[in-house]
Amino acid sequence: MAEIRVPELAESITEGTISTWFKQVGEYVDKGENIVELETDKVNVEVISEEAGVITELKAAEGDTVEVGSVIAVVDENGTAGQSAPAAKEESPKEEAPKEDKQAAPQKEETIEKAVEESKTERIVATPSARKRAREQGIDLREVNAKDPRGLIRSHDVENAASAPAPAAPQSAAPAKKDDPSKPVIREKMSRRRKTIANKLLEVSQNTAMLTTFNEVDMTHVMDLRKRKKDKFQEDHDGTRLGFMSFFTKACVAALKKYPAVNAEIDGDDLILKQYYDIGIAVSTEEGLVVPIVRDCDKKNFAEIEGGIYDLAVKARDKKLGLDDMMNGSFTITNGGVFGSLMSTPIINGTQAAILGMHSIVTRPIAIDKERMENRPMMYIALSYDHRIIDGKEAVGFLKTIKELIENPEDLLLES
Repeated sequence: MAEIRVPELAESITEGTISTWFKQVGEYVDKGENIVELETDKVNVEVISEEAGVITELKAAEGDTVEVGSVIAVVDENGTAGQSAPAAKEESPKEEAPKEDKQAAPQKEETIEKAVEESKTERIVATPSARKRAREQGIDLREVNAKDPRGLIRSHDVENAASAPAPAAPQSAAPAKKDDPSKPVIREKMSRRRKTIANKLLEVSQNTAMLTTFNEVDMTHVMDLRKRKKDKFQEDHDGTRLGFMSFFTKACVAALKKYPAVNAEIDGDDLILKQYYDIGIAVSTEEGLVVPIVRDCDKKNFAEIEGGIYDLAVKARDKKLGLDDMMNGSFTITNGGVFGSLMSTPIINGTQAAILGMHSIVTRPIAIDKERMENRPMMYIALSYDHRIIDGKEAVGFLKTIKELIENPEDLLLES
């Protein structure tokens, strides 16, 4: 027998949640084949079987929390498909000791009746998490309506059955509280990722002295440069497109070098000033916001940064980000402008000292001098920062540096 254990995930991650079992008891699994998907605080991780054989036991159900190193499944290398767990054989009435014949008859009859009931239940197709919730709620799976067209009962089907209106209570009993049918709601359990995001954001707001300062950037020259160079850039760099993110990333690196406190974090009584520039780029996915890291941005050119951002965004949306893709960033950029945000106060990412927020580009009338007004493409930018580390003067200076470099993009070439 081979045990499948939860692998080491990352230094800061000690547990995960069983998201999906790809194999069930009695099914054959190849060596190296994915058997289960774990949802961690940061990414989903697929666990493989180190041995080929038949699954004889699943020790955790979908939705269960499991610790690193714990056994979650057992594989029999000599088993055949359709084989049940060995423990089931020990409970079979055929293995009753002959010396207990006088008492065996009623016990055997009871066992047979129990087996019949279990066989009825087993014919019901349900996920492990649904079976677990049904046991906890005392619900008969035969009375649960599955929304899945194949008849597969899932945990939310059990939850719906549990929340269904109960039979009318006797008049002497206190009336049960019921939902107002004129105010329909959908109740669903928060995913581990969403709970982690919520807890982290709350932790940041409670444990930092966060302030936000704003500025606005005239995007005229960057947009003109991009318009003139984008086709040649794409041709020279194997289809990589020239976007705005590479300009802001390079501008951030230059500003971080000028204001090192913005690239710092607090560790106990120590202030850690980072001498590297691993920039996190916030990416929105169906499961929530993730922040993969573009490493060593001070050593990369525009094409390498754009290519890195694109690759990470694709991995994020395909749910293929690894833990290494998201660990130990030094500064973060988030672009709410892609969703139409005009202005916002972004929340600092983890233990970092600050985060830059980009927003929509909007054409607005701008005074060029006392005599002239022009319509210019303008963007509000925001810097949320930990006031314990960064003074207001530094925060304003940092944003002003970003503004100056974006409005004079040729200067970014000198900074590079």
